[in-house]
Amino acid sequence: MSANGLIVDARHVSRVFAMRAGPVTAVRDVTLQIHGGDHIAVRGPSGCGKSTLLHMLGCVEPQTSGSLLFDGQDVSQLSDARRSLLRLKQIGFVFQRFFLLPMLTARENVELPMSEAGVPKPARQKRAVELLEYVGLAARADHRPSQLSGGEMQRVAIARALANGPRLLLADEPTGELDEATGAQIASLLDRVNQAGTALVIVTHDPALADRAGRVLMMRDGQIESERVR
Repeated sequence: MSANGLIVDARHVSRVFAMRAGPVTAVRDVTLQIHGGDHIAVRGPSGCGKSTLLHMLGCVEPQTSGSLLFDGQDVSQLSDARRSLLRLKQIGFVFQRFFLLPMLTARENVELPMSEAGVPKPARQKRAVELLEYVGLAARADHRPSQLSGGEMQRVAIARALANGPRLLLADEPTGELDEATGAQIASLLDRVNQAGTALVIVTHDPALADRAGRVLMMRDGQIESERVR
């Protein structure tokens, strides 16, 4: 498949949660295609379904209806093990609160996905150092999260998300815990990741971060209300 080929093909996907008070539709009839190299921002009010949609695109949350293909594979037909392998090798996740393991160093946190993928120790150590250098933290490789600033932790989290060379990077409010200047640094780093060929989908409330994307989707009440293409 070419670098710009279709990665995710979601058609009329919905996600309904069974709640005690009755079913709640978090995502409603969304159709969306993501190609290699895409840079997409998803905006909208809190509770409109942005994060649920992101989790569906990342093959974490199953759709209640509709179809979702990842690289031509119907995700709903994959076993749990094959879905887990797909996420591990093809999709990177970056979150607002970093989710680094506190007992591991920065390098060990970056190594973790490669260890789970069976990469030999010398190769994963080498790549972890290269990725930390890529995000500007080579000198902090042996520091634990408690010894890092918020911006440094997010850069480690981005390096970890890139560990297995994913085709798609999904980021949920990646600058939400950061001050404006540090957030701008993270935004520039995400731009660089995208320009290197990784498709990027960012959920954000930050209009400045969204304006860096090539496509901006506005969600409301679980639906894509509009799309702006830069």
